[in-house]
Amino acid sequence: MLIELSVQNLGVVERLVLRPGAHMTVVSGETGAGKTLVVGAIALLCGGRAEGSMVRPGAAEAVVDGRFEVDGTEVVLSRVIPASGRSRAYRNGRPVTVGELAELGAALVEIHGQHDHQRLLTAPAQRAALDAFAGSDVQRLREVEARVRELSAQLGELGGDERQRARQADLVAFQLDELTRADLNDAGEDDALRTLEATLGAAGELRAAGNAAVEELGGEGGSRDRLGAARAQLVDHEIFADAAVRLDALIIEVDELLGDLRARTEELVDDPERLAGVQQRRRHLTELRRKYGATLAEVIAERDRLAGEAASLAGADERLGVLSAELAEACRDCEALARRVGGQRRSAAPELAAAVAAHLPELGLAKAQVEVAVAEPDEGASEGAKDSTDDEPDGLGAG
Repeated sequence: MLIELSVQNLGVVERLVLRPGAHMTVVSGETGAGKTLVVGAIALLCGGRAEGSMVRPGAAEAVVDGRFEVDGTEVVLSRVIPASGRSRAYRNGRPVTVGELAELGAALVEIHGQHDHQRLLTAPAQRAALDAFAGSDVQRLREVEARVRELSAQLGELGGDERQRARQADLVAFQLDELTRADLNDAGEDDALRTLEATLGAAGELRAAGNAAVEELGGEGGSRDRLGAARAQLVDHEIFADAAVRLDALIIEVDELLGDLRARTEELVDDPERLAGVQQRRRHLTELRRKYGATLAEVIAERDRLAGEAASLAGADERLGVLSAELAEACRDCEALARRVGGQRRSAAPELAAAVAAHLPELGLAKAQVEVAVAEPDEGASEGAKDSTDDEPDGLGAG
């Protein structure tokens, strides 16, 4: 059901919001008021032809939004028609093709008019009407057809012949071996190596700075000595007792800091061999990122993906045999079900034609004749299954 229709800059309509409600809605007005444009806007949501000439003069584009309720769920279809260029279609804000929009709209809206499309003229609608009359149960056939498509897709994913899979397996094995030997376990390794490289490259300068700091803090006359002297001046005076305690804490902290600085400074030694190793590892990681991903995290993810692909390729031949057997069985089931449903349709077709013809005199079409024909062979029965399972199309004609 259409809950709300919003139209902007379409023809003479600058802006329109229509909320039809649950009952019949009649749109009336004088000639040129835009009644036809309302129907045209709905037709655009059903995949109707869009042209730049539809856009209101002076506007850059026309926009049509339709909010529908389907089984308690809201669906929003949108169409944007620029003054120049191709139109765009959306479902719930996500881009779709105009063909997909037409398929969605056909299930939601039926437009009857002299020059508008009629759902009954489409093969899927005719087929559904015949199935409803015949009581055909096509659900099982649709399930088997879906199974055929699924198995065909899985076979396609295995890809190529045996030689092609062997070449792919060799390539995957080579890439996986390269990544496995790289021993990547930390996505932040390169950042850590960058810091280490900077430290090793400036070891002499850093050592000199550390020694100078140690001398300023702990050398003769340094900060440690001056703090001790200040404490000695205050310790015997009760009024400065709290200050003396705080100085004690500062002296302890300085002693701890001196220990850390001395230890860290002693670790700073010139090590050209280690520096060269770090630089080589970084070059290796750069090469891996060039081949397999922009970051080490992506490289690690690619390694894991390749491991999965290698396992899949290792059992590809066995998997191919199993899938081929399953597909053959599914195709046989599909053919058998298609023949059964096709038989039900052919049996019911004359009855449907007669039932429709019985009502034609009421419409002033007493001399009209109706024929319902079902195409053969029964290569399929459900709408949209065209690969190996679609009888194209059933026909309903009047003359």
